[in-house]
Amino acid sequence: MTVSLTTPLAKLLTNRRRVSALKGLGLVTCADALTYYPFRVTDPVPLRAVREGRIGEPMAFAGVVRDVRVMQMNARRGYRVQAMVDDSAFAAQRHVPGSVTALVFFSYKQQYVNWLSARLHAGASVVVCGTPSEYDGMPQFTHPEVLTVPPTPTASQESARGLRFDADSIDDALRRVCRPRPVYHANSRISSEHIHDSIVTVLRALAAGDDDEAELSTAQSEKTAQSGETAQSTQSGTHGTTGTTARSPEPAEPEESAPSLSRASSLSPAPDGIETSPKIPTAALRRAIPDILPESVREACGLMHRAEAFLAIHEPDSVDSFRQALHTLRYEEAFISQTAVLQEREQARKAETFPCTDGDMRETFIDSLPFTLTGGQTSVIDDIVQDMGRDYPMQRLLQGEVGSGKTVVALAAMLQAVGSGYQAVLVAPTQVLAEQHAETVGGMVSKAGLDIPVTLVTGGMKLAARRKALAAAASGEPGIIIATHAAFSRTFQAPNLALAVIDEQHRFGVEQRETLLQRGEKIPHLLVMTATPIPRTAAMTWFGSLDLSWLTELPGGRKPIRTFVIPEADGPTMANMFRHIRRRIDAGERAYIVCARIDEDESAEQAGQDVELFDEPDDGSGSGDGSGESSSAQPKPPLHAVSEIAARLEALPQFQGVRFATLTGRDDDATKQQVMADFASGVTPVLVATTVIEVGVDVPRASCIVIFDADRFGLSQLHQLRGRVGRGGTDSWAFLVSRAEPGSIAEQRLAVIQGSLDGAEIAQADLELRGAGDVLGDAQSGGKSGLKLLRVVKDAKMIADARSCAEQVLAADPGLEHEVQLAGAVLDFTRGNESHLISS
Repeated sequence: MTVSLTTPLAKLLTNRRRVSALKGLGLVTCADALTYYPFRVTDPVPLRAVREGRIGEPMAFAGVVRDVRVMQMNARRGYRVQAMVDDSAFAAQRHVPGSVTALVFFSYKQQYVNWLSARLHAGASVVVCGTPSEYDGMPQFTHPEVLTVPPTPTASQESARGLRFDADSIDDALRRVCRPRPVYHANSRISSEHIHDSIVTVLRALAAGDDDEAELSTAQSEKTAQSGETAQSTQSGTHGTTGTTARSPEPAEPEESAPSLSRASSLSPAPDGIETSPKIPTAALRRAIPDILPESVREACGLMHRAEAFLAIHEPDSVDSFRQALHTLRYEEAFISQTAVLQEREQARKAETFPCTDGDMRETFIDSLPFTLTGGQTSVIDDIVQDMGRDYPMQRLLQGEVGSGKTVVALAAMLQAVGSGYQAVLVAPTQVLAEQHAETVGGMVSKAGLDIPVTLVTGGMKLAARRKALAAAASGEPGIIIATHAAFSRTFQAPNLALAVIDEQHRFGVEQRETLLQRGEKIPHLLVMTATPIPRTAAMTWFGSLDLSWLTELPGGRKPIRTFVIPEADGPTMANMFRHIRRRIDAGERAYIVCARIDEDESAEQAGQDVELFDEPDDGSGSGDGSGESSSAQPKPPLHAVSEIAARLEALPQFQGVRFATLTGRDDDATKQQVMADFASGVTPVLVATTVIEVGVDVPRASCIVIFDADRFGLSQLHQLRGRVGRGGTDSWAFLVSRAEPGSIAEQRLAVIQGSLDGAEIAQADLELRGAGDVLGDAQSGGKSGLKLLRVVKDAKMIADARSCAEQVLAADPGLEHEVQLAGAVLDFTRGNESHLISS
């Protein structure tokens, strides 16, 4: 069988249970396995004589087996194998007295026990790696890693004639067991060690090609591993440096926890006598795994070949080689992503669009405003006007602080299109926001004295009104259309659509946006807007195909929002907060109360669909089985719910006589409209809601917001929610109610938002504390793409360098006709990663 990167693991691995467990991790092909990277590498194992060993600390030593005994366990079925090993010669080299220690193994399989006891016969020379424990006052090693070595150089020569050993010499064996080990994120079905075994099997099979003997060796190695694999990773990952030790000679289940005596099952001889395969040959692996990076780029940057990087990251000889491989594969991801971004950008410039050059309506609108535009607004509008005047479509992302005036910029752009005789559409994520936009835009256009139709199209409209709105859009007459997701339906037609403005772009799917943009013969200009703070380094990575604009200045009259972190356990401070809110309500203002859950019986997972739930991160060390799950993590208290908090607050004496309203994502559109109308008018001055209020809700009289479980929210989302108050020029307050432990990362995160109103600064801190996935969403962080190693903040310099090199490569070879592997990688990246590119 010829093995390639596309070969299914099911054809390569004979252990069906392991194949199923790997599939559960998303590993189906050889390529999937090789790109399942370890999240850390262990430190090298120190050499120590038994007398130098410390309980619970990994060590390695050499010795001679003096005695081996097989005992049947009485309490449970199965056997206990105990080998007594003398390290006198090894200890003498270290100038310490020698001693004898026990190696203990458990199994219920007779074949394994017979093979094990034969290998560990009296007089066998072995190298042992494991973690010592204490039993009956004596040190012992439970399921250690053991390599057999020839007792003499002559025996080493004889090994070629049929004798089988795991290493040629003690020095060779010690080097093998002491070198660093990769540790993978695992689960209850498969341990880190078994993941590593499988990946090494893949590497060996790729290097061997279609060699029948290598194929047999692979199958036999898998059979050996199968003899020792268990269903639980806590039972299966107990040997080597990621192992655990037992104080009692009888484990929870009487079956062996280690698949073999050697470092990995793929390296160990099977019971039927198949010899151990040699070290994986790099040259052969290079033939099986072609490089993606152009040779010129790889040499200029001093990077490893892709095959060498895979070998060094999964089977490292040293920590330095592991780090070098990590750097190489990170750069590869950066180069592929930036090449894809640059190609998409160039492709977009070949499309035909509607040049919009008449700015009279835009100027009339700006002159009619009762305030002066900020410098940022003026600059962004000028850039947009210049973009829309070209004969290829504008692709621009506008990131603006909450309340920075993005709507005014968007309306100026739409009037540029309408004044040139075309249509413009503004797509909002919710009906409430769409109606708000329609009212705001209609009012501004009317005050400017412009006779322009503003058409609202939503899915919640009555049938007759919706048909009328759709007919107005389909007429092609110049005008502004405000729409929800209804703009993506087949019934929506706008033949002269010259500009599409997407508000809060991350709330729409890629396919939806593409449907809107590619309906006509020409591609409309695209302006996507977001108030979600995005660090510039992240924007360069995820939105590099778009021209980027930032609005950081707040319009005149806006006062800074005063932010306070309130420990929920601090009763007096909580009471003072509620009294303050009551005073603001009595002054005619409004207050938001935000909760993560709708009701108390809603699970945290369900709540997480609407809120960026955040828990304390793993420290990266992983657990003993390499699963990456912290065994010391404390369970989180349940999140507060809208129904619970509303009932509690209504019962407080501070809110006697005050009417409350609730708003959640479960409410229908009519209910949402009525609730918001009553809140804005003051009928119900306190609104207890989920994060449904996060985007676009604009109530000028709202001056206070309380966010319960603030320590469980993302910083960017807290910043968004905080921006719901102070929009009318009044003093405003944000209270972040927290149950974070003192000194915890959660407390540090809240300190960031308490001390800053700068969205970019907050986003940068959020990114550093959480990572791209949580800040930008999985679809924009590599969660469904080939990006697994690249770090947006720390690798910013690398990304910039990769972009520069990619520009040079594309300048010389725009179609990548001479870089077939790179072209394929870019295509794969683009297919799984559209949301990073133009359609974002």
